[in-house]
Amino acid sequence: MRPSTFLLSLSTTTLTTASFLRPRQQPQLCNGRADFCNRIYSNVSWIGTHNSPFIGTADPPDPRVNQQKTVPEQLDAGIRFLQGQTQVLINGAEDAGPFSELYMCHTDCAIYNGGSLRQYLTTVKTWVDAHPDEVVTMLLTNGDNVDISEFDAAFNDTGMKELAFVPSTSPQMLPMGEWPTYGQIIEGEKRVVVFLDYGADESKVPYILDEFTYYFETPFSQTDPTFSQCRLDRPPNASPDGRMYLVNHVLDKEIPLTDILVPDHEADFTTNAAQGNGSIGAQVELCEGMWGRVPNVVLVDMFDRGEVFVAQDALNGVS
Repeated sequence: MRPSTFLLSLSTTTLTTASFLRPRQQPQLCNGRADFCNRIYSNVSWIGTHNSPFIGTADPPDPRVNQQKTVPEQLDAGIRFLQGQTQVLINGAEDAGPFSELYMCHTDCAIYNGGSLRQYLTTVKTWVDAHPDEVVTMLLTNGDNVDISEFDAAFNDTGMKELAFVPSTSPQMLPMGEWPTYGQIIEGEKRVVVFLDYGADESKVPYILDEFTYYFETPFSQTDPTFSQCRLDRPPNASPDGRMYLVNHVLDKEIPLTDILVPDHEADFTTNAAQGNGSIGAQVELCEGMWGRVPNVVLVDMFDRGEVFVAQDALNGVS
């Protein structure tokens, strides 16, 4: 090798190594806003998409679905909190077994199968990888109460495990006031915060956090279009102190002559309004009066039918 070629190769290697070792610089925008970079995770509120992978039409209404936009479209629009249900499939049937796999299914996979958990995680990871200054939160349900190792395997296989946030106090609870800022989370490059409603075990899988250690929820499957309550429903008999909270602002209706509840898509624009009777803003005001603070998450159906981002800005005191 000629000396000049050797020096050029050495210089290129040095620059590449230096770039690799350089720490992540502080972002200028965090989830699209400069002011969020200095706000701790528990001091920012989000609109969340209820049953985010269950996609279909609201007009004409499909009672099996909760969103019209795909998960990437939800994220592109500004959604940063995704909720989804999981069920177990084995040989094409619902069951828990040694060769089972988790799927994103609406109560029962025979009703609506939104694909495997691995596919869902891959979709979210692809988006997060392409948006380095964004933090995304996922809340998954464990409908069949499977062992946490099943979730860990899916996160590991898809590479999502490498992006998942681990609290500094793990496996102990991270106090609500001690969460890092959005800027710190982004700098740490662990930009996906994961919660599981039942079955989490942070001593075994520290990045899948127990939802009800960190949050309380208001009741779901509401049929009152005025949303005239904001009581603590889950975890039962728990204290709200030290917990963030999630409001289920999702309206259902009963199919006549049955006790079956389906989404009331005809009311989407009223339910997802920023202000007015039955709106996001009206329920948030009720909740703030009851709990002394605004909710951290408001789950909605058909987020694109209404004014959910106007309501989100109001929650955060920004415009």
